[in-house]
Amino acid sequence: MVVLARVRLLSANRRVVRGAEGLWIYRLLTQVEPEAYGSKLAYVLVEASASPLVRELPERRLALLDEAVEVAKALGTSNPYRAKILARALAARQREVECRPAEPLASDGREHRAALQEKPQERA
Repeated sequence: MVVLARVRLLSANRRVVRGAEGLWIYRLLTQVEPEAYGSKLAYVLVEASASPLVRELPERRLALLDEAVEVAKALGTSNPYRAKILARALAARQREVECRPAEPLASDGREHRAALQEKPQERA
């Protein structure tokens, strides 16, 4: 599998392979050589979190960003890309958390309807 991932990486003839193929390649190669491929994996994970494919899946976006942060944190401090990619992953995760809507109330709306019904009675 590692050889196949390397062949696909070389045949892509791009600096960074994006999308599902990039995720597969970098996830696999990061297991073998984390310092060489970890920063690219984190980069592709942040990009994937902004994909239209996960637009309506906030849990999936957050999971991708959590993975990006963990991968970036795992890079050695001597890695020249660590600080930049970690800052990028943390900023994207923070934006995602801040933009998430508040959790809906556990009630089924009965309290709200009851409150609306009580107001007219109080006026009488």
